[in-house]
Amino acid sequence: MKPLLKTDIGSFLKRFGNFVDAEIRSIEPVSSNIIRVLIATQDSARGFDWITINVEFSSIIDAKLIESSKLSLVDMSEGITFFYQDNCFALSINNYNNLENIKNDIFYIVSSSIKYEEDLF
Repeated sequence: MKPLLKTDIGSFLKRFGNFVDAEIRSIEPVSSNIIRVLIATQDSARGFDWITINVEFSSIIDAKLIESSKLSLVDMSEGITFFYQDNCFALSINNYNNLENIKNDIFYIVSSSIKYEEDLF
């Protein structure tokens, strides 16, 4: 897995088209401090072929997760929100721009560290 730096968030989101119309395939709490999210998305670096991205959040600060049985109901037509604020990485599926508002979402993860790896579709 490669670490994702705060300076790389913009290019990461651009490469994967802000994950518009992506699919969250699984959310796996590995431990009380690590959560893995598997996302199927299109990759502009590969001619917009579909790939999966395994994103690992560690040093979890706060999270609200969706049950696996409800993942297929999640609307990803607007992509994801992903930002860095106050030494924290934050991910949500609705359009929020700060840590206070993100807590209104049905799904969010806030952590101190993030890594990712690419895999086949």
